[in-house]
This record gives sequence, C-alpha cells and structure tokens, in this order.
Amino acid sequence: MGLATLVTALLLAVSPVSFVQSHAASGAYAEPNGTADALLTSWAVLGLRAAGAQSPDSLAYLQSQEASLTTSNDFAIVALAEQALGARNETLLARLHVKSNGQIGESLNSTFWGVLALGRSNATTTRFLLAHQAKSGGFAWYVNGQADSNDTAAALEALRVAGVHGNPVARAVRFLLSFQNSDGGFELNQGRGSDAQSTAWAIQGLVAAGVRPPRNAFAYLARLKRADGSYRYSVKYVTTPVWVTSQVLAALAKKPFPLVP
Repeated sequence: MGLATLVTALLLAVSPVSFVQSHAASGAYAEPNGTADALLTSWAVLGLRAAGAQSPDSLAYLQSQEASLTTSNDFAIVALAEQALGARNETLLARLHVKSNGQIGESLNSTFWGVLALGRSNATTTRFLLAHQAKSGGFAWYVNGQADSNDTAAALEALRVAGVHGNPVARAVRFLLSFQNSDGGFELNQGRGSDAQSTAWAIQGLVAAGVRPPRNAFAYLARLKRADGSYRYSVKYVTTPVWVTSQVLAALAKKPFPLVP
C-alpha cells in the first residue's frame, strides 16, 4: 500500500460519531459556523445514542429549550431525544394533541412522529394512519398529499409501534423499495436522485418492517463518507453535515425509532 493510499484509508477511518460530537458545546449541537438549536441537537442525540455513543449535557440543554418549541413535530422529536437519554417527559408529551379522528398534531407526518414519541397508538390513531395509506402503498406528509419515500419510512416505524402487520406493511415496503436507484441510494421523490438522508430513512423503515435493507444501500452511504467523518448529502452536494451524519448514524446502527434507552 502506497503512502497516499494509506493516508486516505486513515482519513476515511475517522468516526462519524467523533464528527458529530465535535460540533457540540455544553450539550447543544450546531452546524459548522451555525447556531445551536433544539431540533438539530435532538437529531444529533438520536444518531449518537443509536450508535451507542454518549451526548453529555444534552438532556439539560433540551429541557431548557422546551418553552421555545411550537409544532407537534418539535415536541415529538425533542421528546424522542430526551427518551433516548433516559428521561421520559410526560409534560412535553402531553402537548401532542390527539384529535377526535386520531390525527396527532397538524399533519399526517406529525401523527407518525406523535406515535413514535408516545410509544403507542390507540385504535383511532391506527385507523387514521391506515385510512391515509395511498393506493400506491406509500404515505405522504399531509393528508391527500403525494406519497414519498421519507414519509413512508417514518410511517413504517409508526406502524411497528402500533402493532400493525400484514398487507399494509407489505404494500408500504414495496412502495419504499421503488425509490432505490441503480447507485444503491434512495431518493425522496421519483427522479430527484439519491441522497444520504432518504437512504438512511429507507434503511430504518425497512428494519422497522422486519425487512433486510439492501446491501448496496450501505455501499452508497459508504461512498458519501468524507475524510472528516461526516457524510455528504449526495454525490453532488455537501450540506448540513451534522444533521445528515446524525441521521446516517441511526441507519448504520439499523435502529428504527423510538430508541430504547
């Protein structure tokens, strides 16, 4: 092995865990040259905990930011992160409003996240989820919206929590697999092109459904790894590396949400 090849191999061995952890200050995470916030910190915590890594002081930071949260997705994602750190916050979870039709929060997507954060789904919410599965088998962000891979993956995680099996799960899996491209990666919408986050979501959704993720999906992610341990968003673009890398960590660990503390 030549010196240049050896140096490249050593650089590629830099841990994505170390990359994410290097962007924290007093438990709060920020993008390079960015400002820390509760949502990015939550994603970082979820990725690190999925990988079996620690996130010191993040629980205190997240708890200090709860008053600034405004949407159901905010409540759910922060609650999931706090649970991954060993603290179930019933006061925060109580802010997840369950409507009479079973919808949680403002959208179909917020219902997925609400189920994941609560760790359960009542019969009405489960019926709401199944009633809004598209004919294609996929799920959308909004009721009557266009189904996409990311929401379908999140829905599969929610269906797992709800104890749903059989045909609805099989249909969602088939729809999700239709978004895999020849490069091994998954795309958000048909024709958009593969990206790391959609691929990570697909892996988690498939694991939640009890389906082995395609090996070439992991190979695609491996090709996006950078020398500093972070992951590119796609072959063409590098953006929000802390967020992207945090979501890839959970996929590499093959752990769907919610995480068990």
